[in-house]
Amino acid sequence: MTAELVRGQNHPLPQARLEIRVSADKPVVAGATLGDEQGTVRGTEWVAHPGSPHLPGLEVSKQAAADHRLAVDLGALPEAVHRVSVLLALPLGVGGPSSFGALAAPFVAVTGLDGSEVASYTVTGLDSESAVVALELYRRQGAWKVRAIGQGYAGGLAEMLGDQGLPQAGELAAAIQEAVSSGLARSVQAPPPRSQDDDRARHTASRTRSRHEQAGSGAPADATPAATPTPASPEPPRGSVTGAPSAAVPGGPETGAPQASGGPIDYAHPRRQNTAPPPPPPTAPPATPGQPAQPVAGDATGWSMEERLYNQVWGMFEDLARTTAAYRSAVDFAESRMDQELDKVLSDPRSRIGSAGEAARQAARTKHDNLVEQARVVLERDLVQLVAEAEVVEPALPPAFASWHNPTWHGYRVPMEIPMALRLGDLQLPERPDLRIPMLVRLPLERGLWIDSGRSGSEAALMMDSHQLRRAAMDTAVAHAARLLAAYPAGEFTVHVIDPAGSGALALTPLTGSGVLDAPPAAGAQGVSAVLAKLTQRVDLVQMAVRGRAADALPPDLDTAEQLLIVNDFPHGFDDRAVTQLRYLADEGPAVGVHLMMVADREDASEYGPVLDPLWRSLLRVTPVPDDHLIDPWVGHVWTYEPMLPPAGSQILQEVLARVAAARRSLRG
Repeated sequence: MTAELVRGQNHPLPQARLEIRVSADKPVVAGATLGDEQGTVRGTEWVAHPGSPHLPGLEVSKQAAADHRLAVDLGALPEAVHRVSVLLALPLGVGGPSSFGALAAPFVAVTGLDGSEVASYTVTGLDSESAVVALELYRRQGAWKVRAIGQGYAGGLAEMLGDQGLPQAGELAAAIQEAVSSGLARSVQAPPPRSQDDDRARHTASRTRSRHEQAGSGAPADATPAATPTPASPEPPRGSVTGAPSAAVPGGPETGAPQASGGPIDYAHPRRQNTAPPPPPPTAPPATPGQPAQPVAGDATGWSMEERLYNQVWGMFEDLARTTAAYRSAVDFAESRMDQELDKVLSDPRSRIGSAGEAARQAARTKHDNLVEQARVVLERDLVQLVAEAEVVEPALPPAFASWHNPTWHGYRVPMEIPMALRLGDLQLPERPDLRIPMLVRLPLERGLWIDSGRSGSEAALMMDSHQLRRAAMDTAVAHAARLLAAYPAGEFTVHVIDPAGSGALALTPLTGSGVLDAPPAAGAQGVSAVLAKLTQRVDLVQMAVRGRAADALPPDLDTAEQLLIVNDFPHGFDDRAVTQLRYLADEGPAVGVHLMMVADREDASEYGPVLDPLWRSLLRVTPVPDDHLIDPWVGHVWTYEPMLPPAGSQILQEVLARVAAARRSLRG
């Protein structure tokens, strides 16, 4: 029976190999420290954290996430270790909550390798603390036990590590947060919750008009309809993806309790919640008993078909992440179980050699193969259903969600309102590379984009020289800018370009030749300074108007449209003042409608050192070629990102930009 611990209570541990599963409301950092008999951490080498996730007998997550699984082998810990403390901390400097009091209470469970729960603890009573010791595993008289701690620290990781006797607590805490920030900069952001009133308002008012109304009422400038949370109840399971054995569930359901063996698993993530929107219309015939339901485009809740498709795409993303995590967990469990059985055979001299030993080894391998095959069957069943759903959903997507290959672009018309999201590319996992999930980001953009023109470790990048990569990066930037221009109503999105040396002129031809730019790309140091000064002034003016509730005081010639600044070949042409202005735009611009799209190789700016680290972290890094660098916020899979580019030889991008330019000219008279 599972022991539900309260603070200070302990419980014996029945085995040496364990998993510690953490579930939180938002991404948190999970780590662990090793302590001696007095509980002292002797050095940084006794701390497992995202920057150094492996220690003897201990492995922790490599990034901040809402769900964690920490692996512990008590028998493999150093002899001097008598205590293992499980730590949770909030990542700093990434726009998340600053204290655990703003979150639902984290849940921590100690389980066996088969998923059976030994003990659990809900860490309640936290307020201003940003770091907490959740549990500790301790050895007393040769036996290991778990104790619920729940000790929080308002001073964060540094105070917590210092309390455990670590001399270098401050330096290590900073290094951990740096590693976490780098990881979060790679993560795919989950869609925020939405409310009924906000969804309705979104269809009746433009971003610019609502910003001015907010300025008059004192609302923050970056308050968008999607940013207002609403009480939620769980959405009914989608039904398209069934389950896997309970041992394969990474973290289990929302309560952390294990599933019944062999029963179905609800892959609906806690974030997939909605109380207000109506259910999808019954457009598909009822499913045959025992058979999965036929996939239908728009099979999700929402007030409009656009919102239902958006929620369905995110549902497919989560389903693929969860079913893949279940399969990988099952494989890990099978391998761990085989290792245990082989260790047992080898530890007995009587069965180490001879026919009995060989039979035992063969039996262990057979069990392993059977478990893996069972998990593979479940995975394939789920993947087949997801592929069928993707084949139905892709043709039904509106232009903002659709790939350039979709025929919907041939019938493109300039929209009258801003769509919910924009497609930046596709995401895939190695278990099924042909299953591509659209990567949608919410509009208006909440963070800028960094299109990395440097040489990454991907196979595609290694086959290109630096000139080809830079050209591919600029082509990607132009494609993204074209999609943004096409997504907004005429006159509500303005693009500026900084190309100091003119190296991107050829790639920029679709933008410069179509007439969608108000001014030619800025060149030279003088051009760089002029554009940055103009946009910096715009940010300052709008911020003052919002804070002073004086939207009417804005200059009449101020362009109230959303602004996108494309910067090519950074840092060429940038002096220290220009770099400071660029960082200011990255930090303050998105809240008042000014966004960055950097096309740059980080190595080119290495002379600035850590000064530019906050700039890179504030931007979402994407690549001009397929690359494994994005991470989901739930189970931590590394996804292959593929940019969204028009087909080779196609003129669809130029045709769309021509229609956008014509609508802009018509608007101006």
